[in-house]
Amino acid sequence: MLLLLANPLFAGAVSVLLAVAFTWAVRGFAHRVGQVATPRSDRWHKRPTAMLGGVGIFLATVAGYLIFVPKSPESVIVLSASAWLFFVGLVDDLYNIKPYQKLFGQLIGAIFVVGFGLTLPLTGNELIDIWITVFWIVGITNAINLLDNMDGLAAGITAIASASLAYSLYINGQTSELLLVSVFIGSLIGFLFFNRNPASIFMGDCGSMFIGFVLSASVLMGQAGGRSRGVFTILAVPVLILFVPIFDTTFVTVLRKLWGRKASQGGRDHTSHRLVALGLSERSAVLMLYGFACVAGALSIAVAELPLIRSFALIGLFIVVLTIIGVYLSKVKVYDETDEELAVSNNAAFAFLLNISHKRRIFEVILDVFLITVCYYGAYVFLFGSFEQSGNWELFLTTLPLLVVLKLFAFFFAGVYRGLWRYTSIGDIFTYAKGVVVGSVLSIVAILLLYRFQNFSRAVFMLDAILLLCAVVGSRMAFRLIREMIPLPHQGAGRRVMIFGAGDGGEMLLRELRKNPEWNYSPVAFLDDDPLKKDKVINGIKVFDANGSLATVCRDLNIQEILISSKKIKPASIKRLRDLCRESEMRLMRAEIKIEPIEFE
Repeated sequence: MLLLLANPLFAGAVSVLLAVAFTWAVRGFAHRVGQVATPRSDRWHKRPTAMLGGVGIFLATVAGYLIFVPKSPESVIVLSASAWLFFVGLVDDLYNIKPYQKLFGQLIGAIFVVGFGLTLPLTGNELIDIWITVFWIVGITNAINLLDNMDGLAAGITAIASASLAYSLYINGQTSELLLVSVFIGSLIGFLFFNRNPASIFMGDCGSMFIGFVLSASVLMGQAGGRSRGVFTILAVPVLILFVPIFDTTFVTVLRKLWGRKASQGGRDHTSHRLVALGLSERSAVLMLYGFACVAGALSIAVAELPLIRSFALIGLFIVVLTIIGVYLSKVKVYDETDEELAVSNNAAFAFLLNISHKRRIFEVILDVFLITVCYYGAYVFLFGSFEQSGNWELFLTTLPLLVVLKLFAFFFAGVYRGLWRYTSIGDIFTYAKGVVVGSVLSIVAILLLYRFQNFSRAVFMLDAILLLCAVVGSRMAFRLIREMIPLPHQGAGRRVMIFGAGDGGEMLLRELRKNPEWNYSPVAFLDDDPLKKDKVINGIKVFDANGSLATVCRDLNIQEILISSKKIKPASIKRLRDLCRESEMRLMRAEIKIEPIEFE
């Protein structure tokens, strides 16, 4: 029995059952007393939903703590301060207190924790470390609070972050802290049975503030009892563990400030909302953010174990990917156009940023400097493993500045910086390949002339060229790749149309319809005379045989309009379509690009 009580998996499993029982009871109680969230314009849910779900998480965590966790001063401090934040959030849920009052409560909890010696040992100066820790606790608590904007998002992300922390505690042999985090994870998973899409209960501020505080303070416990590590690891690991809430909070805060909105007010402009605006379902958007959290958690584990240089490289690549994703998501419209125009006209700083954003060449050059460095370093690592203590490290450091200059020079003259990322095509990939090849050749020739290629490996430069080409192409095609990864709804609002012609013209027309939702067309099928194309799929749209029963197909798919995409359609087929549309009261339209001369008077 004692072995079971000391088993983190058993403690987590029991906490799941406790959370399910408590949350079920709280949901019924909330409906009886009228603690129900009604739909609002600045909120995401569309039906009345029970509140106070955080009570279930809190009760399950406390019960699990009393049953399984050895009582240490640190755990008592963390749970006591977290209980205080739970009651502050509960008061907010019941009486809707002001943001500064909640902040005051958070500061009291954070000061209570640091007052008992739990701090991030970053600078060696006790006073500075205390204030950094207070900022950390308050920031993460509010980040989780802001992240609670879609079914299952805050609880799921917190559970994933806690799992990453639990692994770190397990590796460091911190059994007591591991049991506390396991109980906490189990409580979150039990709550998710009721909070996943479509949610039947929300956690409310009592839940989001409680779990945010527990998570941020548990990280401090892990830092206090873990093995000695460098400042970079001390800072990087917790930030990566809590990457998703930090990214979302920073992203939303910056954009709201630029738009002249209050960062503390509710809204539908979070990362999750923008993913839904791109075409993902709510559940898919949440799962995608879960995936980001898992990647960040795995990266936090790797950073804690890898040498410093490799940790820098991994985090640098991660930051590049996140920057591209952030820029892409920032372009998703979540406000009315009139609001956007007003914000630009009233905010000179924002107008400046919008203007400068179209001139991305400086960013591209900085990005390429980073990619050149990482790819050159990666080639050495792939071929020689840990080479930092060998002669290859001196060769790498000596030649890196030369390679950066020569490759940027080659990129410039090859035309790498002339294109727009949004329209990257196969032709652009050849341009990138030319720039990479010319840059590699120039690098090899320069090293041959300067160092006679002594002690250098030819394989390094070949592998470096391959890695750099992949990195440059990937970064330039990032916007298109992200868009391709996000499935578009095939049957959204708008007139349901069938495209006649499943060739290049039809595929181009499909892309234009999808890029221009304001045209109010929803393409649902292709039609083609070629029987070999029957049942094929083009960008997720099925091709039907034009020689079959068109009336039946149009009726089954509820087609309202047929668009002809090419002039190559046979006259007999056009006549048949015209007769069908006349009988079925559908519109028949020709969609094509025309080039017409301009008459001069």
